[in-house]
Amino acid sequence: MIKKIEHIGIAVKNLNHSNDLFKKLFGKEHYKVEPVESEGVSTSFFMLGETKIELLEATNESSAIAKFIEKKGEGIHHIAYEVDDIYKEMERLRSEGFEILNKEPKNGADNKLIFFLHPKTTNGVLVELCQERNEEVL
Repeated sequence: MIKKIEHIGIAVKNLNHSNDLFKKLFGKEHYKVEPVESEGVSTSFFMLGETKIELLEATNESSAIAKFIEKKGEGIHHIAYEVDDIYKEMERLRSEGFEILNKEPKNGADNKLIFFLHPKTTNGVLVELCQERNEEVL
């Protein structure tokens, strides 16, 4: 079951510059910078109430973020929703006809297991589903 919006992912060209920009906008510092080598990105997180803003900078030219920025420019990349059980949700959404971009959930930033739905099956929005990673969920 989808519980809430967990974060909004924003593709940026320069993480340091964008951290400064969003610090001014939000009136607070980011709380974490974390590389996700498997995705070719460096991330930065801001907490706004119960929702996070994730800034994503490409660390190599072949990453999805680099390709996104080349095609569309900086901006909203995805919306992530928190789920109770990522494996059940993956199967439920597959059975409902959504195209899932991952065979299995994978490790993401901020201690999460994640998977993505193809935008062509979600009205053009890249949707990420995520669940807090712990010993029981691997």
